[in-house]
Amino acid sequence: MISYIRGELVDIQEDKIIVDVGGVGYGIYMPRQAITRLPAAGREVKIHTYLNVREDAMQLFGFLSKDDLEVFKLVIGVSGIGPKGGLSILSGMSPDELRFAVISNDTKAISKTPGIGKKTAEKLIIELKDKLSMEDVLERGKDSLEYSQEMSESVGVQAEAVQALVALGYGSTEALRAVKSVIADGMTVEEVLKLSLKQMMF
Repeated sequence: MISYIRGELVDIQEDKIIVDVGGVGYGIYMPRQAITRLPAAGREVKIHTYLNVREDAMQLFGFLSKDDLEVFKLVIGVSGIGPKGGLSILSGMSPDELRFAVISNDTKAISKTPGIGKKTAEKLIIELKDKLSMEDVLERGKDSLEYSQEMSESVGVQAEAVQALVALGYGSTEALRAVKSVIADGMTVEEVLKLSLKQMMF
């Protein structure tokens, strides 16, 4: 199995990239959110991959981190959701947003994904709820060597801000997305809430 591919990024398409490794161009399908975070063509990239083998084709699906890849594997482990469906879900929402949607039973957020209806979203939540935790959403940074006290405090502020927005009636996934877009080290819950509400109203 191909665990990851490191090489020169030579082409970026809507849902696929081409990475040159020793003169061989690997086509790798990626979530749109991940593609937007890639460097310009010509730079070196490392893509964590999942090889899907079918009777008529072999397809590589790629992610920017091992964590994102693990979430993808959990999603395609749900009956009725294949690699293309998993890619579609993770194109519409980040792995953290999906975690939060599963934990908070937010079927509406998941079913906004093209090709994923309410029943499939409910099935995904039922099958993944025991495999994901709030700690995964809010404290993944602890595993990083760069984790610091400031980051720990930031995680706590983020959690409080999201909970406050949900209490105000906002959807959990929508609240998480808004908070993550404005939060910075050293901010208070009140500051994060103020900026998040401003963003959500426009």
